[in-house]
Formats: sequence, C-alpha cells, structure tokens
Amino acid sequence: MHIERFSVETDARTTTVDVTGRVREAIPADASGLCTVYVQHTTAGVVVQEAESGLRQDIASFVDGLVPDEGWQHDRIDDNADSHLRAMVLGSAVTIPVDEGEPMLGTWQSVLLVECDGPRTRNVVVTVTGG
Repeated sequence: MHIERFSVETDARTTTVDVTGRVREAIPADASGLCTVYVQHTTAGVVVQEAESGLRQDIASFVDGLVPDEGWQHDRIDDNADSHLRAMVLGSAVTIPVDEGEPMLGTWQSVLLVECDGPRTRNVVVTVTGG
C-alpha cells in the first residue's frame, strides 16, 4: 500500500477545488489497483465530477441549497451544523481504479474537494492499494 498526504487551502465558505493534479502526483508510476482519495474533515467532501468553472459554481450553489443554514441543534456549539450535513451527503472519499500509474478517470472527470465550511486548510489522504 502507498499513502500520500497533501493540504488544500480554500478561500470561501462553499467552494470547489480541483485536486486531480495533486492526486495524479500522489500515485506511483508503476501502480495498478485502487486509489482512494479521502478528506480528513467532517465539513468537506470529495467528488468525481467535471471541473468546468460554471459547473463548479453550480456545485457550490447546489451544496448551499441542500440544507437550510439555521435551526440545527449543533449550531449551539459552533454554528456550522449545515456544513456537517452538506458534507455528509457528499461523502468524505472516492475510489478510482488505477492502471500503470494513471487514475482511470473519464474524459471529463476530475477529483474535486468540496468545501462546506471555509475558508480553511483541508488535509487529503491518497491511498493506492493493489498490485
């Protein structure tokens, strides 16, 4: 198994960051198997989607609309329950097949970190397993 870690700086409360290049760099050149991209936070998610700028704005707007901003029990603690619930729907990881060091993404597929409670520094773990 091979593990790499990297950090991502986000600049807005809800935004997307294309991390495909960083994921590619984390995969060993001779690797074949499965690559899991995991964000170590409860208020951010990871998705495979097209990285076109308009769609990325649409994703942020869609995520904002998933859950009302207010009225949650957790808000009594740190006023970000909506971010936790949005990230829960997105998921914290994606798994991508890898062949000879290349993630087997489709033509328009990219790996996006989706920030739900920024701006923040997010930690991403890339794990490659298989042989």
